[in-house]
Parts: sequence; structure tokens; C-alpha cells
Amino acid sequence: MNDGLTVGLSAQIALEKRLTTISSNIANTRTVGFRAAEVKFEDVVARQQAAEGNTVIAFASDGAEFANTEAGGIEKTGSPLDFAINGDAWFALETPAGIAVTRDGRFKVTGEGAVVSLGGHPVLDPGGAPLEVDPGGGTLEVGADGFIRQDGAQVGALGLYAFQPGPDFVRHGDSGILAGGLPDPIVDAPDVTVVQGYVEQSNVDPVEELTQLIMVQRSFDNASAAIRSTEDSLTKLINAFHRG
Repeated sequence: MNDGLTVGLSAQIALEKRLTTISSNIANTRTVGFRAAEVKFEDVVARQQAAEGNTVIAFASDGAEFANTEAGGIEKTGSPLDFAINGDAWFALETPAGIAVTRDGRFKVTGEGAVVSLGGHPVLDPGGAPLEVDPGGGTLEVGADGFIRQDGAQVGALGLYAFQPGPDFVRHGDSGILAGGLPDPIVDAPDVTVVQGYVEQSNVDPVEELTQLIMVQRSFDNASAAIRSTEDSLTKLINAFHRG
């Protein structure tokens, strides 16, 4: 294939992936606990032998998707079953797809006393077991350390886990990320605390995302123009051979 066409097509494939990521970020601007995604690309350099010597041609890679780990803003709800995390940690849920971590701390208590997410997935304690409380034991009081008390008695603790999303991480639900196993629990970390009655908002910056969207659209148009120019040149060359 002509080098110009190959480079142009690789650029369009990369830009399409970035466009998909930006669209997802914008759609989740108001999703509680959502972490925006970014795509990082690398140049794939191919050296081809030309008549006059070696020619270096750079292609765009498919790109790897990374999670933006910057925390979103904290918003007060007043609900005793809403929680936000200050610091680098995650809640963990037991789901049919495996353990998922999330910054969405909107929970509820079932009639049997199980603490679950809004989607019905069990919330895990620091030991990795489903968290349970006394359904008739009164309002939950949760301290900064995550320990839960009812009527002054400690009845459990919210699990806080260390997790760093890798490249091409897999989302679960609106704001969860599959962890690929149970992450390491965080204990005795003064820089990680739980805030009751608050939730963490999405960390998407809509202005930045719209700016990126405009840049990607312009780059896509430029790549399309380059491909059309290359095709026109090839057409003229073919026609010249036919006339000859």
C-alpha cells in the first residue's frame, strides 16, 4: 500500500479511538465517581529501502487507554448511606464479572442487612468479605477510618483498597473498573479517609473535553485531506501510464 495512504489511515484509526473516549467522557460528566479516560499513542517507526537510501516512516499506534486518577469534586448529599473517599483508594464490589473497584459510594442496606451498591452488588469489607450490618440496629455512623457503628457498637468497616488502573482497563457499570482480583486493603493510612453524607462527582472537565473534541475533528479532517490528495496523485499517475 502507498505510504501516504497507510500513514493517513493509521492516523484516522487513532483519532477515531480518541473521539470515542472523548464522547464517553462527555456523556459521563455527571456520573458519580466516574474517572475520565485518556488515550496515549506511540509512533511506530518503519524503515523502508528506497532507491536513494533509507526512508523512515512513522505510523500512529492503536493507542492505549488510561484512567485519569485525579479525584472529582465532593458534593454533600446528607444521606447516611452516601460515602466519598479522600485520598488514593477505592471501594470494592463483588460482581458476576469479578471484583470491581469504584469511587461511587452510594450504598443501601437490604432487608437482610447486606450493604450493597445501587446496582445490588455486595460491598466488601477490609477482609474481602461482603459487608453486613444489623438491618434493625439503627442509623449507620461511619468514621473517617471507615469503621461502622450502630447504637455506639462497632459492627463492621468499609473496605478501602489500593488500585491503579492499567492500560486498556475494563469498565464495569457506570463508574466501576474490573480489578482482576481482590486488591490490597489499605489500613492505618492517615491520608485516606471516608466522608459520610457526601459523594464524589465525575472528574471530567467538560471544557477541556470539548476543546479536545474540536482538535480531534480538525486532525481527522486533515488526515482525510491528505488521503484524498494521495489518491488523486495515484489516479493521475495511473492515467498517465494508460495514455502512454
